[in-house]
Amino acid sequence: MKIDAGIVAEYDLGGVPERVRQLEAEGYDGITSAELASDPFLPLVLAAEHTERVELSTSIAVAFARNPMTVAQQAHDLHAYSRGRFILGLGSQIRPHIEKRFSMPWSRPAARMREFVLALRAIWDCWYNGEPLQFRGEFYRHTLMTPMFTPPERDYGAPRVFLAAVGPRMTEAAAEVADGMIAHSFTTERYLREVTLPAVERGLARAGRRRGGFEICLPLFTRISGDESERVTALRRQIAFYGSTPAYRPVLDLHGWGELQNELNRMSKRGQWVEMGERVEGEVLDAFCLSAPPEGFADAVLERFGGLIDRFLGMPPIEDPELRAEQVARLRAG
Repeated sequence: MKIDAGIVAEYDLGGVPERVRQLEAEGYDGITSAELASDPFLPLVLAAEHTERVELSTSIAVAFARNPMTVAQQAHDLHAYSRGRFILGLGSQIRPHIEKRFSMPWSRPAARMREFVLALRAIWDCWYNGEPLQFRGEFYRHTLMTPMFTPPERDYGAPRVFLAAVGPRMTEAAAEVADGMIAHSFTTERYLREVTLPAVERGLARAGRRRGGFEICLPLFTRISGDESERVTALRRQIAFYGSTPAYRPVLDLHGWGELQNELNRMSKRGQWVEMGERVEGEVLDAFCLSAPPEGFADAVLERFGGLIDRFLGMPPIEDPELRAEQVARLRAG
């Protein structure tokens, strides 16, 4: 299992170099940058400059806020600058954000995302393999490329592409055209086993591919046993926020908690964000958040998700650096 760590650059972009050097020294395999309140690509330029071994990924960049050509260019630049260590992680976001925040079109997200990746691959085939650029899809069209706009650095080829997915259709699309998928943190072990993995197998079968060449990444909510700090309060609110989103209701439905989605959605419309977090407790909290003592954290992850995932993101704040490194090593060995 590969172990990733996230950097939250919007709080301190200047602190990225020290942070990524520390993470690489502690044995992490990858460093991720999310698109929240800042651009997800920029921090990884600093990370590439100040590390030598770790893989660097956007987890995620919002695909539908961009177009395949601009993303192909950014991904190429980071992959070349990091000497082949970049992974392009893409996600669709949800319709209100695409239309109301980014003022971009929304339609049939799984089909659009599938085509987005195919367009990326056509652009990269043009750049790296000299193939004519003749991509004509339902959503995207790329048919012009001249030498002036073709990157000269081609030593590292195309970066890998991972797609974020929750529902079966997007998961199948990821397995069909991408190199890996990023499961949503609003995921339970049962949902992973009963919904995600069967969808992955269907997508792989459609493309004539095998599971061994496809990585599944899981960002996971975690806490130290007994911790009821402000961090855990914020975690409960985050789970409640996701639970209020209609697109994620199937996860709750699988467990028979569909009515909770209705309640959280009503509360969100009233702005009751604090009260929403208080509704995430008991078996709901346990299903979405892994709790374990610091010295047993790695074993708890392996017991719940061993054999199901290939990459893990979500180490809790273990204060002892030696114990933290020990748990990272234990997960990697597992």
